[in-house]
Amino acid sequence: MQNDNNRVLASFILALGLTAAGFFPGYYYYQGKNNNNTVSVKGLAEMNVKADLAIWKLKFVTTGNELIPAQQQISTQASEINTFLQQQGFTPQEINIERIETNDLMATPYRGNDANSSRFILSQTITVKSSNVALVEKTLPKTDSLIAKGIIFDTSYNEPVSYIFTKLNDVKPQMLEQATINAKKAAAEFAKSSGSRVGKIHRANQGVFSILPREQTANSFEAQQIEKTIRVVSTIEYWLE
Repeated sequence: MQNDNNRVLASFILALGLTAAGFFPGYYYYQGKNNNNTVSVKGLAEMNVKADLAIWKLKFVTTGNELIPAQQQISTQASEINTFLQQQGFTPQEINIERIETNDLMATPYRGNDANSSRFILSQTITVKSSNVALVEKTLPKTDSLIAKGIIFDTSYNEPVSYIFTKLNDVKPQMLEQATINAKKAAAEFAKSSGSRVGKIHRANQGVFSILPREQTANSFEAQQIEKTIRVVSTIEYWLE
C-alpha cells in the first residue's frame, strides 16, 4: 500500500513538473513578445533666436624699413581705433588691445629680391567683445573712416565678426518638451492605424542641438548671422497597449 502511495505521489509530482515546464516558457515567451510591442518615433523642435554676443576682431598692419618708426605708427593707429570704438558707444571693458606682432623679412631665408619691399611688417589686433550686437552691426560699415586715415586692415579675416548665441541651456528644457509632444503625436498616429494605444515612454534619446543660420543660403555660416534657428530631433520609444 505504501508503494502504491509513493507511485501516485511520484506521478503527481512528475505531472506537475511537466505542467510547469510547459507554462513558464510559454509565459516568458508571451512576456517577451509583449515587451517588443513598442514604437520608435522622432520628434522635431525648432526655435528662432538672436545672437546675444558679438566678437569683432580688427587686425591692422603697417610696414617699414625702420622698426621704431613702424612701431610708433602702429601704436598711433591702435589709439585711433580705440578712440573710434569708444566714440561709437563701446566701453573700455569691451575693447581689448592685443600685443604687436613683428615680422622681420631679413630673418627669413625665403625673402624675395625686391629692393623696394619693406623689411618689417607689424600687425596688431583689437578685439571687441560685446553683448550689444546691434551696435557692432551698426559700427561695421563706419570703419571706412579709419581706412581714409591710412589704416590698413588685414583682409585675411573673411568674416571679422562672430555672432554667438550663449543661452542654449536656457531654452533646452522648452525645446525638449516640444520635441516630446511632437514625438507623441507621431506615435499616436501610428498607434491609431495599428489599433493600439500609446503607453509610457520605454526609452528616449534627447538628440543633438544644432544652431543653424536663419537664412540657409549657399556658403552661409551660423556665426555670420544674428538671426539663428535652434533645432533638436529627439528619438523616443513608446510602449503600445
